[in-house]
Amino acid sequence: MTVILLALGAACCLGLGFVFQQAAAQHAPMKDFLSVRLLLDLVRMPLWLAGIGLMVVGMALGAVALGMGDITLVEPLLATNLLFAMALSRRLTRQRLGRSGWAGLWLLAGGVTAFIVAGQPEGGRSNADPMWQWLIMGLVLGTALLLAAIAKRERVHVSLEAALLGVAAGLIYGLQDALTRISGERFGSGGWSALLISWQPYAIVVLGVLALVLVQSAFESAPLRLSLPALTAAQPLAGILCGVGFLGDQLRVTPGALAWEIIGIVAVVAGIVLIGTHPAMPPGAGQRENARELQPR
Repeated sequence: MTVILLALGAACCLGLGFVFQQAAAQHAPMKDFLSVRLLLDLVRMPLWLAGIGLMVVGMALGAVALGMGDITLVEPLLATNLLFAMALSRRLTRQRLGRSGWAGLWLLAGGVTAFIVAGQPEGGRSNADPMWQWLIMGLVLGTALLLAAIAKRERVHVSLEAALLGVAAGLIYGLQDALTRISGERFGSGGWSALLISWQPYAIVVLGVLALVLVQSAFESAPLRLSLPALTAAQPLAGILCGVGFLGDQLRVTPGALAWEIIGIVAVVAGIVLIGTHPAMPPGAGQRENARELQPR
């Protein structure tokens, strides 16, 4: 129960933080798109700093949850950040949930519940072949970088660009969560000395900056509904892949359990899409999006 409460607290902070970040990022200069300079522009905006502060708190709570629980349990719960983003956006826009909003809410909540109940995630220490671990991490990171490269080349279709950047950031955040889990195990077994001589904490920082540039560029270029659902769907998928692939997490693999796990994941993704496309989600870029459509390749 403690892990569940920590993960939900992290999801709340992340969801609210994403809304604040997008509200600020839409005012950043477009010339800094997919550049570290974008962060230097945003750091001067109080609203963006508030969003980053909430995100940092959320990531800290998520790290504690990952240290106490299994990544295959925590990641689906972190996906509920979209519910909290929806709640804040609904209050700001004064839009009613309607059928699509309620359907998305129940699909997301029900999908997370079905996956956890059916899978009964159980953690353990990694005993995977190091080559297998590097292969999975390389696959996740390589896919994220490929999507970011495609988004940078495709400068006409803003909706596709934002979705690709959202997926790329989500994959990196999922990988970052897996490395956070490993770092927590290192700290628990050997303290600060063992943690500081390992490469994972430094990789977490690098991945965090990379994901931040990607997600802020997505927020800058298009409305929140085009990027946040993609990010929210990709992060748990990457985290679960890493958890089962090389962190030693185990899920029930009986035919019935697998069927419900698949149903749960599909329901989560469907709920994320419905909530993300709901009119209550802030329109964000608006005229800036239309201007981007007129830019040449």
